[in-house]
Amino acid sequence: MPLAWFRIRWGHALTALVLFLVEAAIAIWLHDPIIRPYAGDSLAVVLVYAALRAGTSLGVRRAALIATLVAFAIEVSQYFHLVYLLGLGGSRVARAVLGTGFDFKDFGAYLLGTTAILIVEAVRRRRSRHP
Repeated sequence: MPLAWFRIRWGHALTALVLFLVEAAIAIWLHDPIIRPYAGDSLAVVLVYAALRAGTSLGVRRAALIATLVAFAIEVSQYFHLVYLLGLGGSRVARAVLGTGFDFKDFGAYLLGTTAILIVEAVRRRRSRHP
């Protein structure tokens, strides 16, 4: 069973799609000091989590950890200006996905996103056990 790790969870796939659209709207139309940098970063972790849960058999904690580590890695790459080191500085998409500005406070936003994931999943788990 080489694809045993792969599965489709349609609820998570729809969530990932909606979050992708929200993130795109934030990136295109919002240029404020709160929502774009912090709420957007928190939602980015949730987006990666939802995508992981949509397409793999990863559990809640493992997917949340991986999503958080991906966000941390991207933030660290911003410190080293990776998008420019890779020669992608001229690409709006690359700059939007990888980011260009390191901010230590973003780690807190990522952790808030992770916390939201764990709270929502705990509530969902509790409700499914006690209808």
